[in-house]
Amino acid sequence: MTNKKPFDLNQHTFALLRQEPFFAALSRRITKYPTNAIPTAGVKLNKETAQFEMVYNPEFLAKLTDTELAGVMKHEFYHIIFEHVTGRLPPEGMSMLWNVATDLAINSHLVNELPEGALIPGQDRFVKYPKGKSAEWYFTEIQNDPDMQPDDGEGQGEGDDGQPQDGNGSGVPQPLDDHSGWGEADAETKAMAKERLRQAVEDAAKEASSRGSWGSVSSEMRKKIMDMVNPKVDWRKVLRYFIKTSQKSNKRSTVRRINKRFPYIHAGKKVSRTAKIAISIDQSGSVSDKMLAAFFAELGSLAKYAEFTVVPFDTEVGEEHVYVWKKGKRRTWDRVLCGGTCFNAPTKWVNERQFDGHIILTDMCAPKPVPSKCQRMWMTDTEGKNSQYFTTNERVIVIEP
Repeated sequence: MTNKKPFDLNQHTFALLRQEPFFAALSRRITKYPTNAIPTAGVKLNKETAQFEMVYNPEFLAKLTDTELAGVMKHEFYHIIFEHVTGRLPPEGMSMLWNVATDLAINSHLVNELPEGALIPGQDRFVKYPKGKSAEWYFTEIQNDPDMQPDDGEGQGEGDDGQPQDGNGSGVPQPLDDHSGWGEADAETKAMAKERLRQAVEDAAKEASSRGSWGSVSSEMRKKIMDMVNPKVDWRKVLRYFIKTSQKSNKRSTVRRINKRFPYIHAGKKVSRTAKIAISIDQSGSVSDKMLAAFFAELGSLAKYAEFTVVPFDTEVGEEHVYVWKKGKRRTWDRVLCGGTCFNAPTKWVNERQFDGHIILTDMCAPKPVPSKCQRMWMTDTEGKNSQYFTTNERVIVIEP
């Protein structure tokens, strides 16, 4: 008799989400792995990598139908999309009631797709709760619902992992999935994860739209997702994020630090993080002085994180006008060229050198350039964003002075 292999979700994902272009595209960007540490399934944020992960108990998933399997995956992905994992919390903070409220909000859109035990508005204990409300709405209703309170002030509390713990006479049912660890990462990790999520959801939305179908995603939910993808962006935070994610570690020996492995024998190591960033400035007259002034004012506060090389260009790079803006030095921009615009010129110039990131300040009015060898971001004004000549999966950020 052969031993049956444990259920591997990755081997079933394609078939399960074949009719779900949006979720299929998003699934490819989320790591999934089995564990016996939880009874069902859940999502979490890896504090080391700032990547979202879906974890699941293979024995639990193996018992589900294909419809239920797909429903569980979509349920977990919705938790990620709506930032439940990264700390979207009520003023009271994480609690068992908030866990239930987030499930009710999501499961309103997954009726008849989830296994037994899922909390669904309009059914079982939540029969009087309407579908389609926000997690915040359900949270308020549960707080004020006498049928959802522990008896005699005892019973249900919150465990160390943020999960509801049933005791004597608890009035609140437990969510089907695992919510432990939500909101626990530090602010910088959360910010990095949210930016990666925004990009992943945006890419998945573009892929679904290009196929002409979002699968089972309702128009209402699609609008909510796009509102999450395209909020009012603080371009200064995005700029700071871009620079920090471009940084690389540099190690050097120093006698001022003790070598932990060979103390007093070998010198210690000092680790520093820095980045070499190219800033290409479109010299066409349609790039406003106001936009450039706002950008360079912000750049001064970021010089401690990177070395900036300013690259003026029109149809060619103005080699004699390229300069390095190092830490501690302040220098304004100058208009030194006055031709047209060709993005290939600065891109090829940067590709031929060792840079960790490339920022292009432009009105976006030129054909799409050749690919960049390092991560690249475009910064423009509102008019440039609305009239760009080409589409790109790279970040296009509007500078609002």
